[in-house]
Amino acid sequence: MSPRSSSRPVGTVTRGTTNPNRLRRMDRWIAAVHGAALRRADDPVAVDLGYGAAPWTAVELLARLRETAPHARVVGIEIEPARVAAAKPYERDGLTFRHGGFEVPLDTPPLLIRAANVLRQYDEEQVAAVWERLCARLAPDGLLVEGTCDEIGRRHVWVALGPEGPRTVTFATRLGSLETPSDLAERLPKALIHRNVPGEPVHAFLRDFDRAWAAAAPYASYGARQRWIRTVRALAAHWPVVDRPGRWRQGEVTVAWGALAPGRNG
Repeated sequence: MSPRSSSRPVGTVTRGTTNPNRLRRMDRWIAAVHGAALRRADDPVAVDLGYGAAPWTAVELLARLRETAPHARVVGIEIEPARVAAAKPYERDGLTFRHGGFEVPLDTPPLLIRAANVLRQYDEEQVAAVWERLCARLAPDGLLVEGTCDEIGRRHVWVALGPEGPRTVTFATRLGSLETPSDLAERLPKALIHRNVPGEPVHAFLRDFDRAWAAAAPYASYGARQRWIRTVRALAAHWPVVDRPGRWRQGEVTVAWGALAPGRNG
């Protein structure tokens, strides 16, 4: 496959807002669930798509992936040329920066594309086409992780997709900052954020999440983590929670995409 850098990048320039350590929750999850695939690969390439006005998230992604996959390399891709130029001094072994967009101008299909806070400015109707384009660029056992977080990474929701399409939705939070699980609604990815209305599955899920959280209030005396674990355990009786208590302890819960996909009865 020939390089695609000569063609015009696909997409539009984002605000570029970024902060150090903002994507730690997403990175931690990626390393846990996708680390084995990265370790097995001869050339484990990961893409930080739309890293923003500063390269911190790409620098951090390389460090975190190399803890589990020592040969991983990261390519930061930005549609704004000035941001690429500003990031070049941060290049090092395993870390490069390139001008591009949703076409992902690489010779090697990546094992990971992370697109955080990129689609928030797009219309919901555009999401499916972007997902399809990005998934088509993945290696056969690759993973696309697309989602949204707050400015300092306390609350984050992302969709994980394989080459075949969406698989799961993960909700992740700093438990000490959480009042109710539905606080995470404001960080739903673009595919879901406008669907948090009665009759939609994600609305029903967050409603049940809040109810389980309220029922688990007595466990708060043991700490927010124990309350969260109890809540997710109760939620899993009615929703297809696909992860285990080890992830719940991190302030996470992952649900099958099909249960939250727009347009189904809530």
